[in-house]
Amino acid sequence: MPALIAMTLTGFAGYAALLPVAPLWAVRGGADEAGAGLVNGVLLLFTVLTQLWVPGALRRFGWGPVMALGMLLLGLPALGHIASDALIPILVLSAVRGVGFGILTVTGSAAVAELVDPARRGAAIGAYGLAIALPNLVLLPGGAWVAQTWGFWVVFTVSGLPLLGIPAALALGRILHEPPADDPGAAAARDEEMGRRTAYLRLLRPTVLLLGVTLAGGALASFAPQLVDSGLASAAALFAMGATAAVARWGMGGLSDRHGTQPFLWPLVLLTVLSMTLTAWTVRVPDPAAPVLVAFVVAAGLVGVSYGGLQNLTLVVAFDVVPRVHHKLASAVWNVGFDLGTGIGSVLVGLVAAGYGFTEALAVAAVLAAATLPLALRRR
Repeated sequence: MPALIAMTLTGFAGYAALLPVAPLWAVRGGADEAGAGLVNGVLLLFTVLTQLWVPGALRRFGWGPVMALGMLLLGLPALGHIASDALIPILVLSAVRGVGFGILTVTGSAAVAELVDPARRGAAIGAYGLAIALPNLVLLPGGAWVAQTWGFWVVFTVSGLPLLGIPAALALGRILHEPPADDPGAAAARDEEMGRRTAYLRLLRPTVLLLGVTLAGGALASFAPQLVDSGLASAAALFAMGATAAVARWGMGGLSDRHGTQPFLWPLVLLTVLSMTLTAWTVRVPDPAAPVLVAFVVAAGLVGVSYGGLQNLTLVVAFDVVPRVHHKLASAVWNVGFDLGTGIGSVLVGLVAAGYGFTEALAVAAVLAAATLPLALRRR
């Protein structure tokens, strides 16, 4: 587990440091808003495309080489930004980084399932989630300020941290291995003749639940600075969401180990709906008073609770509903659901807001989250 935590911390530090800064670097090079938006769009596209390829690569090449390649592709292109601020080179570097990030996300969550006993899986996923959340909590809000205050080269150097995680990736690869021939999960898969199609069907429930909450969280993360006129309130809202998400993802692990996932799924879905509804209410006027701004920050913090908690629970469910031989597939599908939900939330809320306003757009996100409630109530 220490090697996994080291790989995760360095990998996500490199990812988080550059996420808000790479578009700014493109704008400095002459790109317009559309070009700047493409930077992280390309990153996300290649992340999702890579994630479905990772399980096959692990079977063919092994854990160590694949994880080391992911860290290399995430860290080395980040340093390459120093060479040019032109849009085309930045987009190429974003594509390569997306491949590396796709490998990191799938192998990291799949490794958790391989390293720990199922009875302690929730707590392990919580610790893994905390290792993801800490770099995002520190570097996402501060990256742009550091670049504009101390220089972009400082952020580019920090974004090369995944290179320092390569030894941890190789060490982790020596620990992990394919399930043995007499593994109970493999035997169960043969006995049930479970193919990939059956595994995909079983993973549909946790993936849709994850989509509902990441759509809401992705919308809030993307548009918080535009939802209220106060820069302090928007920054406080993003920090509150990130902090509560980190605590919830960590704390929910032990609770799910002791009590199972079912008692917590529907309350967190309901919390998503209520908190997004509150967020929509707080942004209904263009110049809100101080109490409304406080309510906006509180609503963002409540979104973070469901955002972090459901990340943990849906990943636990995903590993529970398929045998061990399909854990890599479960990790890939879960990560695709997370990134798609984040991307769809940003695009959908942006389109609705352009036509009707942010209050209506956030209300749509709340309705879509509510649509997943029957899945949270259903027991498998």
